[in-house]
Amino acid sequence: MALARAISIVENRAPGWSDLLKALFPHSGRARIIGLTGAPGAGKSTLVDQLARHYRRENQTVGIIAVDPTSPYSGGAILGDRIRMQEHFSDPGIYIRSMATRGALGGLARATADVATVLDASGRELILIETVGVGQDEVDVVRLADITVVILVPGMGDDVQSIKAGIMEIADIFVINKSDYEGADRVEREIRALQSLAERSDRWTPPIVKTVASEGQGIAELAGAIRSYEGYLEKENLVLEHQIRSWEDRLVSMLRDALLEKARRHMANGETARYAAEVVEHKRDPYTLVEEIVGKLGA
Repeated sequence: MALARAISIVENRAPGWSDLLKALFPHSGRARIIGLTGAPGAGKSTLVDQLARHYRRENQTVGIIAVDPTSPYSGGAILGDRIRMQEHFSDPGIYIRSMATRGALGGLARATADVATVLDASGRELILIETVGVGQDEVDVVRLADITVVILVPGMGDDVQSIKAGIMEIADIFVINKSDYEGADRVEREIRALQSLAERSDRWTPPIVKTVASEGQGIAELAGAIRSYEGYLEKENLVLEHQIRSWEDRLVSMLRDALLEKARRHMANGETARYAAEVVEHKRDPYTLVEEIVGKLGA
């Protein structure tokens, strides 16, 4: 209950949220964060569920953050992952938190990283983060996760389209879920062909794991692939470099959010709408306007 309250304070930016995170941060940094992303219908929730079961059999404590899309009309979200994973609710070794994106892009909610810090500080050994599942722009997870798993399924039209752009570059491990479907071998061939065209800076070749998550097939192999990548990072002395690069991106994101919030506080109610109307009517240009607002922040 204390963990739930702490997460709610952080997620809702309730009074004291920043002080809470400052107090918890020294106790974080021990958990392994695994991000799982992929297109809708790829079976992310089922895979997360099975992976959590696997780690619990190894007596490891698990935190799950499942990010769901927010309605642009009502502002609400159907937090379906809590329904799909309800069998875990009686297990004190698993904590599940569903989060709405609240309009944030990139596959994660704005407070996802902070909630991960709370779970980390609570002593969870593993944190599994399931992204929204909206397409090729879900690359924010790479800034937060130690290991990023990209989930694909056969039979979703142009398979190359589903793995190109940002999604292709962020994968540390590829999973072909529902691999009992026709076309799984073709997806694997296309991934390998794309891998031959590009070389990662860490020289790691992401393995391809075939799973049937609904039946628990391939889950042990996926856990093995995760261990292999962790071992590779340690062997090549890349853990610190990976963490520094991730925090560099996260600090920029935190600064952007803080400056945006400061800008909003400096503007009176309705001022944004007035500025927008002036731009639409070409009374002002947006570039000079933004420069003026930023200049006021530094004053």
